[in-house]
Amino acid sequence: MFKTKVPEPYRKTNIYLFLLILTIAATAGLQGWRTLYNNFAVEVAGLDGFQNGVVQSIREIPGFLSLLVVYVLLILKERKLAALSVIIMGLGVTLTGFLPSFYGIVFTTLLMSFGFHYYEAVNMSLVLQNFDTKTAPLVFGRLKSMGAVSNIAVGVAVFAFAGLLSYQSIYLVFGALVIVAAVFCLVMKTEDNTSVEQNKGVVIRRKYWLYYLLTFLAGARRQVFVAFAVFLLVKQFDYSVKTIAILFLINNTINYFISPLIGKAIVRFGERKMLTLEYASLILIFLTYAFSTNALVVGVMYVLDHVFFGFSMAIRTYFQKIGDPKDIAPSMAVGFTVNHIAAVVIPVLGGWLWLTDYKIPFIAAAVLSLFSLVSTQFIRTGRN
Repeated sequence: MFKTKVPEPYRKTNIYLFLLILTIAATAGLQGWRTLYNNFAVEVAGLDGFQNGVVQSIREIPGFLSLLVVYVLLILKERKLAALSVIIMGLGVTLTGFLPSFYGIVFTTLLMSFGFHYYEAVNMSLVLQNFDTKTAPLVFGRLKSMGAVSNIAVGVAVFAFAGLLSYQSIYLVFGALVIVAAVFCLVMKTEDNTSVEQNKGVVIRRKYWLYYLLTFLAGARRQVFVAFAVFLLVKQFDYSVKTIAILFLINNTINYFISPLIGKAIVRFGERKMLTLEYASLILIFLTYAFSTNALVVGVMYVLDHVFFGFSMAIRTYFQKIGDPKDIAPSMAVGFTVNHIAAVVIPVLGGWLWLTDYKIPFIAAAVLSLFSLVSTQFIRTGRN
């Protein structure tokens, strides 16, 4: 039977509950910030297009600097850093409504983004350290599934309160809820299922070259999706705000059901087969973005693109199988930085290429997916 639930003994552990609460809080906080941001930036803060572009670029800087997590871990334990990161994120969300200016938004965006990205880096490390190779994919799948539920709940809440409360009040409510959840986790006692002390400082090893390469390529293709997929739907196919909102709802609903299945499939079929399926499909998806003239077809591709993004958890579980257990924490931090290198370059380069022909960024993403497909064939874990 194709079971997707995290095994009962693990679901009863405090570390699983700890990660579940923080993931729901962090996901909800980011979704709330993102849902309100564009309207708040224009209607209240009065940002122009250039200023908005600067804010979006600044938002990715903390991801690029995730490598610094390894130095913070010299002072704090990972669990404490995870909870504190979400508290900082909640503080950034809370303050957003109180600082409605360009520099105010830059400050709160950095605060929110540092908290979110540092939590993500530590979260990946904690899952890989506390759960075995057959359970970690299930945990990743379940956390992603509950994150999708958070996104749906936030969307409903924003829709319900947008006409009743000010932006300041809504940001305050979202931020406060995130902080309360994170403070609860900060004082929560969790068992330590890890038996290996993590290496301190930056760890970069030649034997992890494939993990680094796959992580970089995944980040590059993801940036094309984030920066240009919705823009394509609006610019070339005249999708309305309501239609985009419906797509978001469809994506999160599908992810709620399919993410646990992806985790189980990784356990059953192995990382190489799952990533091969992902990248072969992405080549077709990006080429469809580039050449299709049918609005419905491109919308379906957007949903499928979002689904296949979930397969990227296989890159992390691949590292769990081939990496030294002592290298998990520093390697997740390095990987998160590698993943975000493209975030600094792709949006600007892709936007410049878009001016020549909007198809070019998507063709380039198809080529990146082809490189990923070829690279994936080098995966060897004993299972693949």
